[in-house]
Amino acid sequence: MTENPSIWQRCKVWFHRWGSPAWFYRTSGYIIPWLWGLCFILALPGLYLGLFVAPADYLQGDSYRIIYIHVPSAWMSMMIFALMAAFGLIGMVWRIRIAETMAICSAPIGAAFTLIALLTGSLWGKPTWGTYWQWDARMTSELVLLFLYIGVMALYQSIDEPRKAARSASLLALVGLVNLPIIHYSVQWWNTLHQGSTIKLDIGESSMDTSMLIPLLLVVAASKFYYAAVLLSRSRGLLLQQDQHKRWPQELWHANKADPT
Repeated sequence: MTENPSIWQRCKVWFHRWGSPAWFYRTSGYIIPWLWGLCFILALPGLYLGLFVAPADYLQGDSYRIIYIHVPSAWMSMMIFALMAAFGLIGMVWRIRIAETMAICSAPIGAAFTLIALLTGSLWGKPTWGTYWQWDARMTSELVLLFLYIGVMALYQSIDEPRKAARSASLLALVGLVNLPIIHYSVQWWNTLHQGSTIKLDIGESSMDTSMLIPLLLVVAASKFYYAAVLLSRSRGLLLQQDQHKRWPQELWHANKADPT
């Protein structure tokens, strides 16, 4: 009798399956619609409650409502960069091409979130601080993060061989990780206009009122599902573009043609 595989063996098999472009393309195609659905289910009530239902701030009035775009974007800008570096490390160590692809496809998504964080932060800064921009530690280090994203994308595009380009860009992402703790702790290490953290992991310790906090957490969760959906979509497109002359795209096409359901 054949012994049942252990949980570790099953996880190992599942991990290695993600190294197959055909399996990744087919499986991610089933996952993406669910990710989009969860994104909209969380984002719509979160934005509605935050922009129209939550009370105005006693100091900033309604101008604080930009927090429901600014804070999720700022958090995602750092999270995506960390994941991009992690994907790049996996690709460099285990030579898993899918990880390299996901690292490269994360860069434009993270750059977009970083740009939104900078723009909304500037708009929020005008009524709060009286200026759109101040070269303080938090804003400057976030701008450096945008330049790092642009550098990763530019380095990837400058090298013709995709695998070599992905590894070089991943190495830059790993070096750029040093900027993340600077962004996070900048308000503690230096005298800055930017306020400190008002949201803790324990809701009871947060200085935000629950009626303001819950919509924010909904939008934060929605932004993560948005990233996952766009990342898988972009990765599928890049893989299909690179492997268009290989066998697995043709086999998938014939399988879908034979069974359109």
